[in-house]
Amino acid sequence: VKGQAGAKRALEIAAAGGHSLLLMGPPGSGKSMLAHRFAGLLPEMTTDEALQTAAIGSLNGRFSIENWGQRPTCAPHHSASAVALVGGGSPPRPGEISLSHNGILFLDEMPEFPRAALEALREPLETGTITIARAARRAEFPARFQLIAAMNPCPCGYLGSTTRSCRCSPDQVSRYQGKLSGPLLDRIDLHIEVPSLPAQDLLNAPPGESTAAIAARSLAARTLALKRQGCANAALQGQAIDAQARLSEKASALLQKAATQLGWSGRSTHRSLKVARTIADLAGSDTVEAAHVAEAVQY
Repeated sequence: VKGQAGAKRALEIAAAGGHSLLLMGPPGSGKSMLAHRFAGLLPEMTTDEALQTAAIGSLNGRFSIENWGQRPTCAPHHSASAVALVGGGSPPRPGEISLSHNGILFLDEMPEFPRAALEALREPLETGTITIARAARRAEFPARFQLIAAMNPCPCGYLGSTTRSCRCSPDQVSRYQGKLSGPLLDRIDLHIEVPSLPAQDLLNAPPGESTAAIAARSLAARTLALKRQGCANAALQGQAIDAQARLSEKASALLQKAATQLGWSGRSTHRSLKVARTIADLAGSDTVEAAHVAEAVQY
């Protein structure tokens, strides 16, 4: 991938820590292309993970032996209903979030999805499971997926673009961005802008860094986290966050200042802490320093 150093760095952090990611930028800037390349940065599946994914896929006839051990990437169209995303029916069947268990759920044009479908993602993003209750029966499916979402900044797509002027009114922009609720955005760890590349940069730039090189760095950082706490940084909960963060004094002061000035919720503060822990792992640092917190705050 040529250019887009900021977006590639965010994808590397997401792969290393298991974090969810929102890409925002004008049409044609490379959001979907980056998202489709993301699966190559993830570590190979363990036998247990492959068995879980195969078992869920077989409930919907999605499993084939050729795909054994490959992390699933589900990319439902934005016309998908809430039932298609989270599952349902009688008897209950798994939806796209469960079929992407141990893999990636890619939502392109996220604000275009029905609001009910997006709001249904809140609990699974937090818990990693989805419980479907019907009058006749109740079913619980695993849903430990990595959410990669892409959206335009406004209906026409060119708000903030340097190449074309936006023709949307402030009210239209506000209504469009308001389709994503605060509680849902609060559960997405990394938010990154993907600017459009000038033609000369796209045509004359040297080839970007290979997937293998970035994947090796991400795997090294994830291996550090697994040795330390037995799970990816994004899965840390409660006391485990405080125990594993290991903030230096300067880093702690910076995080407190940022949380106060930006008016973060408790969840947002903990998310930034987990992202900073992942950045420290990528740098091979045992403690989280101020520089790692500063980068995490940007996302």
